[in-house]
Amino acid sequence: MNSSSHSRDIPYPDIVPIDEVAVNQRVARLNSRSIKKESKVAALEMALSMIDLTTLEGSDTPGKVIQLCHKAKEPHADMPDLPTVAAVCVYPNMVSVAEKALRGTEIHVAGVATAFPSGTATLDAKIEETKQVVGDGADEVDMVISRGEFLKGNYHYVFDEIAAVREAAGDAHLKVILETGELQTYENVRRASDLAIRAGADFIKTSTGKVKPAATQPVTLVMLEAIRDFYYKTDRMVGMKPAGGIRKAKQAIQYLVLVNETLGADWLTPDYFRFGASSLANDLLLQIVKQKTGVYQSSYYFSND
Repeated sequence: MNSSSHSRDIPYPDIVPIDEVAVNQRVARLNSRSIKKESKVAALEMALSMIDLTTLEGSDTPGKVIQLCHKAKEPHADMPDLPTVAAVCVYPNMVSVAEKALRGTEIHVAGVATAFPSGTATLDAKIEETKQVVGDGADEVDMVISRGEFLKGNYHYVFDEIAAVREAAGDAHLKVILETGELQTYENVRRASDLAIRAGADFIKTSTGKVKPAATQPVTLVMLEAIRDFYYKTDRMVGMKPAGGIRKAKQAIQYLVLVNETLGADWLTPDYFRFGASSLANDLLLQIVKQKTGVYQSSYYFSND
């Protein structure tokens, strides 16, 4: 069945050919740009405000999640004017803990759902889990697509699944994780991005952080271009979330340059761009202190999470 014979919004996006050499060259070119001190401080603080502070381990406890929420609310005790992070992202059984700890703040609670990280569960189970995390207080849902179905070419299945989870999430924002490390080609990344966007994603996200490679700048550029092209056609802004492997402030700033040059300044806000990270916050704080005081603070001043 081709897309013209289907009643919904193009669940079979056209294949967009991707020039891998050109993608890598553009990323390298943008990475060569330098940022001056005043702009660098602003960029570091912007990146901090865009973090989804994340703990997704089997050993997670309520105490660990509560500690993470305290860090989200007050990234650095000696710098109360710093922005808070955007969200705290946890497993479904910890959503209610995070919601209680963050109540009264503007920090979002994100719950992973749909059998994260594998995505191998029935649609009914995925819908039930989505409704559970929203019911427990998540105002953002991070779902994973069925990569096996996608790689078999069963694009209708993937489209329908995302659309069903979108409906189950209600008013919560939906971030759709493509797990790009398993998609094999840039063309697949682009097609999966287009599917997710057209099925109702509020954000598209690179990775669960459980598969390598996780976020890379070339893959992120391919996804940003899908967002750009969709915006040109529809005027609907979709967010982007690279996740996994982004640990250093320098990397974060490179991603911000990538976003600005591909989508423009309107996307440089936590409403449309996030970092999925756990250790990135500490390096951003380290670099902010260095820029403001001229000296590096000891890593002992930062919580190890």
